[in-house]
Amino acid sequence: MSTFTTKDGTEIYYKDWGDKSGRPVTFSHGWPLTADAWDAQMVFLGERGFRVIAHDRRGHGRSSQPWHGNDMDTYADDLAALMASLHLENVVMVGHSTGGGEVARYIGRHGTKRVSKAVLLGAVPPLMLKTEANPGGLPIDVFDGIRAGVAADRSQFFKDLTTPFYGANREGAKVSQGLRDSFWLQGMAGGHKGLFDCIRQFSETDFSEDLKKFDVPTLIVHGDDDQIVPIGASAMLSAKLVKGATLKVYPGAPHGLGSTHADQFNADLLAFIESSEQ
Repeated sequence: MSTFTTKDGTEIYYKDWGDKSGRPVTFSHGWPLTADAWDAQMVFLGERGFRVIAHDRRGHGRSSQPWHGNDMDTYADDLAALMASLHLENVVMVGHSTGGGEVARYIGRHGTKRVSKAVLLGAVPPLMLKTEANPGGLPIDVFDGIRAGVAADRSQFFKDLTTPFYGANREGAKVSQGLRDSFWLQGMAGGHKGLFDCIRQFSETDFSEDLKKFDVPTLIVHGDDDQIVPIGASAMLSAKLVKGATLKVYPGAPHGLGSTHADQFNADLLAFIESSEQ
């Protein structure tokens, strides 16, 4: 397996596919998943000459399960360390859900020296939690419920979560058992402590100032039937904070649209990557 070690001794697993001389595209996954959640996109772009790289966030998947450092700043620094270790330049950064927060915090902390474009898919920024300043967010009770579910029986919680995640509870939905099993398998590969800590990170981190630092072409994609990260408090606001962002809304699409709408998203992603710089 390909891994690198961070400054605090955490071993991060990553896969580096495609043509090593191709334009690099990095992928940051959602909670509680792994780099495998991006297989449909990585194979698609890899077959078209791109270098595609995805890592398992610390505490997730095949990476180490440290007790400390399960926070958004460290996630972003781990991503920066990966990019530095592979000497990546002119990178297209793609992040889904929590991974979208990771991309935002990376740019907020490390800038865009290595970055040429960014893509936020069903992403949590600017802030998921309902506050006086963010009345459209979700109440803390929602996230306390997630914590309680994970603490009590994370295996069953992950199985149940696949229903709203992929919109399997919608009329006419065609969500395979295999896709739901893959979600469960990826979630169970992670460490209990790291996954538990990450709940606070994706729900309570305010990425507003990070988004204001974006100075590269940015594509924001979101399903308007996202039952996990409601579009009104996320993509619609992020599109206003990121200067010149392009917003694409998928009617009826769920949170996990990278899987359920892979063909559509892959086509939009390729078109955006290959579009002339703005």
